[in-house]
Amino acid sequence: MYKDYRSGRAAGLNPLSFDPSSNNEPLQFSNSNVPLVSDCPLENGAEKSIKRKRPSLPPEGIRNMSMDSNPMPMPMSDPNAWATAMNNLGMAPMNMTGQPLMSDFDSGLGMMTGMNPMMPGLGYVPPPPLPHDLPIVKEIIHYQSCTLFPPNPNLPFPAMRERPPGCKTVFVGGLPENATEALIVEVFGQLGEIIAIRKSKKNFCHIRFAEEFTVDRALFLSGYRMRLGSSTDKKDTGRLHVDFAQARDDLYEWECRQRLYAREERHRRRMEEDRFRPPSPPPIVHYSDHECSLLGDKIKDEAAFAAAVHVLLTWVERGEVNRRNANNFYSMIQSSNSHIRQLMSQKAAHEKELEVAKDKFKTALSGILAQ
Repeated sequence: MYKDYRSGRAAGLNPLSFDPSSNNEPLQFSNSNVPLVSDCPLENGAEKSIKRKRPSLPPEGIRNMSMDSNPMPMPMSDPNAWATAMNNLGMAPMNMTGQPLMSDFDSGLGMMTGMNPMMPGLGYVPPPPLPHDLPIVKEIIHYQSCTLFPPNPNLPFPAMRERPPGCKTVFVGGLPENATEALIVEVFGQLGEIIAIRKSKKNFCHIRFAEEFTVDRALFLSGYRMRLGSSTDKKDTGRLHVDFAQARDDLYEWECRQRLYAREERHRRRMEEDRFRPPSPPPIVHYSDHECSLLGDKIKDEAAFAAAVHVLLTWVERGEVNRRNANNFYSMIQSSNSHIRQLMSQKAAHEKELEVAKDKFKTALSGILAQ
């Protein structure tokens, strides 16, 4: 039932004069006129009229296959180029026999697995920045009770007053005559929290918001034409004009915030100065009988005499001397005076010894110079 085509294939194909598995020469295509495809009839007798094409390559054609007599730029015998090409595709580089060419291959480094736009060679160009003078496109805004139509973009922007410090209040003019406070809340309440609305009998009002940035949102509606419902009556239409308004409450809150910032800055600066200021000396205690007896002992001590005299002078300058403790102060002053006299006598003795030493030095030096 099944036929063995091995003999037919062996007879139909030309034998090869080399081993393809051990061929390392570059592949080339020949432009010779040798036919690469031959007609071979099928073995089935019922379909003898149908012919199939079987490739038959001559031995010299396989060895020297060239396209316009130019060899391929990447020969199969170069493992480095082959490994680089497979690495860029995110595949593990392997040779023709299936052995890996790179032991430390990382598939996450391939060019096909996660492209980096800033990778050299891809030529990524960032989009150009938008111009600053690009006009803002305003659209129609629909509300439940009215509709706002945008102004003509070719018209100049209306003149506005200078923004007051801490401004939270806006002036809204050009309201329709039939506009109500509920309508104003519906239109401007979506921009931010409203604290108060002061509506005039004429076609304007003042709106005070809770935050300053809401004023910038309200200014965006300046120039819009408001129409109540679908009415075309003149009393139901108007062109809005939104501008800054100066309110005493806004100025007072701004001044309070500025004073708060100034207090915080002074406190921070004082903390910085206290941190870098050297430590203060310990405070001097006030006079008492116990402190007086301790101070008398310190005056007699040569190591603590300077600090004790400083405390005694501080007590005298404070006016802590009275008739009851005058004897104690007198005794401490006498002790200090006697100690100072003793120091003066020691100083005189040392100065005399210094003069004698100088005379000896001069005599010895003159003798050395004479010799």
